[in-house]
Amino acid sequence: MIMSKSQTSKVRQSTSGLENQLVGGKFRLIKAIGSGSFGEIYKGVNIKDASEVAVKIEPTNAKYPQLIYEAKVYEQLGRGPGFPTLLHYCSESHFNAMVIELLGPSLEELFNMCKRKFTLKTVLMLADQLLMRLECVHQQGFIHRDIKPDNFLMGLGRHVNKLYLIDFGLAKRFQDPERHQHIPYRKDRNLTGTVRYASINAQLGVEQSRRDDMESLSYCILYFHLGKLPWQGITASNKKQKYERILEKKNSVPIEALCKSLPSEFALFMKYARNLRFKEDPDYVYLRQLFRILFRTLNYQFDYIYDWTILQQQQDQRERLQKEYQLEKQQLEHQQQKSRIRHTQVYRSERNLQQLEPDLLIK
Repeated sequence: MIMSKSQTSKVRQSTSGLENQLVGGKFRLIKAIGSGSFGEIYKGVNIKDASEVAVKIEPTNAKYPQLIYEAKVYEQLGRGPGFPTLLHYCSESHFNAMVIELLGPSLEELFNMCKRKFTLKTVLMLADQLLMRLECVHQQGFIHRDIKPDNFLMGLGRHVNKLYLIDFGLAKRFQDPERHQHIPYRKDRNLTGTVRYASINAQLGVEQSRRDDMESLSYCILYFHLGKLPWQGITASNKKQKYERILEKKNSVPIEALCKSLPSEFALFMKYARNLRFKEDPDYVYLRQLFRILFRTLNYQFDYIYDWTILQQQQDQRERLQKEYQLEKQQLEHQQQKSRIRHTQVYRSERNLQQLEPDLLIK
């Protein structure tokens, strides 16, 4: 589902400026921290226990309401590892609100922080969790349909090393929960998701299934290490032509050429994803093992020290040294001030003594 710029602008206007608004009687909105075609995401606080939360806002008059559906998907996913806890859903006078646990930065934000390239170690540690998140979603009978770096976030506090998958507004059941019947193959669909990471079949109008999430994930992993995908930056006179050129590029670049600077496991993963049949169950264990064996072969340690962890440690060290320098500077200035005071006192004593000497001589 694609919204025009004017529609997106109207949605944002109708859900902006809600700071200090109370949601559900106990969650107060603090500030906007994100936005999209759906509306706004706010950082909030639970006024009963002061815990911080994230609140997704959607106007009640939204042309394509999706928030209540997304909240139901989170309920279905339950409290599985790597998915934010759904805390509350309600409808206020002018907007709908979904309250979930507050998470940290997205992989796209961290990617930018690391100058748009992750080391192989970081990519492989991420790949392990990325595959586990997709497996969990698929086990619940859903496909995500918008796998991209912006929708993977790191946790906070004791969950700082845990990867979370968010934004299930475009998710869809591929399997009936009772009869376990797979949705039928169709070839008349509009593209759902983000074209940069969309599978070839999704761009061709084929009904999406688990294989499409897997192919999108392979593009994300490639993007993290290369810094850019070959079809990024393609321009055209209109969106339809641009999408056609992107599809043409995806089809024309051989997987071996795409992965030439990477270990062969990356090409194997992409080939595997592209060769999956419509109803086929991906072998997540095989794919995780593929990357885990490579990880051990390269003698890496699974220590959760990502590229951004090192940057943060360096930043913390710089701040600590800066504080130590400032403290030493203050102490030195204090000592100098005390020294100046002593010199002043000695000088005054000498002046007083000099003034007394003539008087003593007269006497």
